[in-house]
Amino acid sequence: MKRTLVIYYSRKGQNYVGGKIVNLKKGNTSYVAEFIKEAAGADLFEVRTVKQYSADYTACTKEARAELKNKARPELTEYIGSIAQYQNIVVAGPCWWGTFPCAIMSQLERLDFKNKKVFAVMTHEGSGLGSSERTLKDLCQGAEIGEGLAVPGSSAADSFALVAQWAQRNLG
Repeated sequence: MKRTLVIYYSRKGQNYVGGKIVNLKKGNTSYVAEFIKEAAGADLFEVRTVKQYSADYTACTKEARAELKNKARPELTEYIGSIAQYQNIVVAGPCWWGTFPCAIMSQLERLDFKNKKVFAVMTHEGSGLGSSERTLKDLCQGAEIGEGLAVPGSSAADSFALVAQWAQRNLG
């Protein structure tokens, strides 16, 4: 398989799952990122913000909406300086207001995507990929956008077979 990096953001704690707010010990996107790592031998980079989002789910959604509206780029605790050694870049996150959390965009805008293949992976509760692929086209100039993957958050922990099949088809 080609060398692959998964850049992801995941939210544990209060989340909307299966029509109700539940407390997750591990974020849905973390499961999917780890499954890609296992299936494709990928490296992982977890996006973490300096200022934490609200622990309350509803408050977090309001923060996320305001960030998107204002084109905010939250400061991260760490940034990747280069992706030169990778052919494939998987960008994974929860679908917040139809696209990736702005924290992911903080990282993507710093990277050179020329001659890379980039894939959108979203965990969601009904939004599918939303506009994530369009977001990647805008932020990852020079990249080819590959087949995305949408995983319902409520089944993320049990999605290994689905994720592995997608990874084998796309990341080889």
